[in-house]
Amino acid sequence: MSTTDPVPVVIAGAGSTGATAALLLARRGIPTSIVDRRADELTHPAAHVIHGRSLEIWREADPALAAKISALAPPIESVNLIRWCSDLNGLPLGEIDLASRPEQLARVRSHSDFLISHVGQHQLMPVLWSALDREPLVDFRRSTRVEHVEQHADTVTATMSTGEKVTARYVVGADGSNSELRESAGIAMHGPVLARMGSTFFRAPGLHPAESRPLLSWIYQPNFAGVMIAHADDHYVLMNTYLHPDQDVASSREDYWARTLPEVLGDDLDFDIVSTGTWTMTSQTAESFRRGRLILAGDAAHRFPHTGGYGLNGGVQDAHNIAWKLDAVLSGRATDRLLDTYEVERRPVIDLFARHSVANHFELDSATKYFGVTNWMLQRATTAMSRRPLTLLPGRIAAPLAERITRAGLARTRILASTGWRAQRVRDLVAGNIPGQLAHFVSTGLEYGYRYDGPLISTEPGEREPAIGSDDVVEYRPTTRPGGRLPHMVIDTPEGPRSTLELVDTRPNALSVFTFDPSGWSERMGIESDALTPLTTHIVDLGDATSPETAVELYEVGVLGAVVVRADGHIVWRTRIRATAVGPEVLDAIRRSWLPYFPLTDR
Repeated sequence: MSTTDPVPVVIAGAGSTGATAALLLARRGIPTSIVDRRADELTHPAAHVIHGRSLEIWREADPALAAKISALAPPIESVNLIRWCSDLNGLPLGEIDLASRPEQLARVRSHSDFLISHVGQHQLMPVLWSALDREPLVDFRRSTRVEHVEQHADTVTATMSTGEKVTARYVVGADGSNSELRESAGIAMHGPVLARMGSTFFRAPGLHPAESRPLLSWIYQPNFAGVMIAHADDHYVLMNTYLHPDQDVASSREDYWARTLPEVLGDDLDFDIVSTGTWTMTSQTAESFRRGRLILAGDAAHRFPHTGGYGLNGGVQDAHNIAWKLDAVLSGRATDRLLDTYEVERRPVIDLFARHSVANHFELDSATKYFGVTNWMLQRATTAMSRRPLTLLPGRIAAPLAERITRAGLARTRILASTGWRAQRVRDLVAGNIPGQLAHFVSTGLEYGYRYDGPLISTEPGEREPAIGSDDVVEYRPTTRPGGRLPHMVIDTPEGPRSTLELVDTRPNALSVFTFDPSGWSERMGIESDALTPLTTHIVDLGDATSPETAVELYEVGVLGAVVVRADGHIVWRTRIRATAVGPEVLDAIRRSWLPYFPLTDR
């Protein structure tokens, strides 16, 4: 790193968010310096759900990168079972089979070139770090942290843990949930703490036959309650909760899991512990995503419960939103004010994801309440143990108390292993409520249907609610309403079939016009080119779609209208009016939205 010439962007944190930002900026020709406190890639998988939308974003950075990540995922038919049980080797309390609705899977396949994928973070990060190492525009430093930033009029100075001071135009704080940059900037996090979590990553080849291996197993026993996630090569993550940091699951992790795994999995099962960890489950959002030239992204800006998979994927979306806007500002095409739209657009989406994740977390109670285990009670106990007078107790007293509280909360799970009509009644009630958990595991409507609102989006007349998401969480209904992601459709090109999302012009001042009337709209945009300067337009002919009739219905503007899309694939405006009938007042919507941020220097 040079300590004299400013680098365009310093990125603190090379997790999925920071790495994505660096690779997207490199694709745009922008050098970055990215640092990470770790010497090696993450080996303890904190996430495992990769949305199709994230793969689309990685494809924008590098098609080979997206293909390599997608290839890590097992066939969706092999990661389809979600199971509730009291004994891993006994009859389940109930199951959800994600592959039991082939018609829904067929619809999901039509929405993108990619499917939601099960790829552990320990598999993902080596791929992303290798991509960073190969990219000549990325200066990647391991075992290094940004400890402090000092803001100036046109630059920011980042002080590294090595003592080096680096001058940059902007700093992206992607340094995780305990972000030093967020704390040094005095930006608070707001929202509830839901639980304290302990976990172990282990290998157990004999645990499940490959043909009947659940992706998730929710386990409820008198001495243990938690969830187990299946990973590649007979690896698993097992998680549970605790109330006090002096409990063994947090203070003596290796010993705790060495004696707990046989109790949960069975005494005769061989296993090898790879790693252990603890974390705090919260639903918290930073009070600001930007402080001058510091921009927060990913877990540094928002924390979700793990119930939904929005942490990693939300961070990738953050990076996508930031990258093209930084490109616009650093290239001189846009003013610094454009970066203010990052929080305007992302915060409502983050709030939507948070509400859904929290709802998933507490919806689990509808099935588990019949045997006395609820996340609502867990949150109350966690809160109580974090307040006076219990915080005044020494650990040697508080930890055993926390253990007794936990055991008391699990006592009623004994009925699950019992016989008799009462036990069967409980099991029937649990099983009857398990189908209602589907939105926890299938949320295609949010995966592709989140929508942006704000000054860059031309809200249509009569639209009363902010354009932030699909009305249906499970089902995605493609639409070209402004703010949403451009619907995927396959187009025949000279290079072969390609998604409409690949045909978006990614230059920050470019607007792509998708239409069945390319000549008419090319002429119309040519007439308006002076008025739209410095914006440029790129025409895409939807008549080359492999299924034109489907495309007409999908794009909702008839055969003469147009859908206008910005650099990140989100729609800014649409019309059913033919190009020759479009007057200046119609295109004023684009001018009013965009030209305040993309001014002509001599305008």
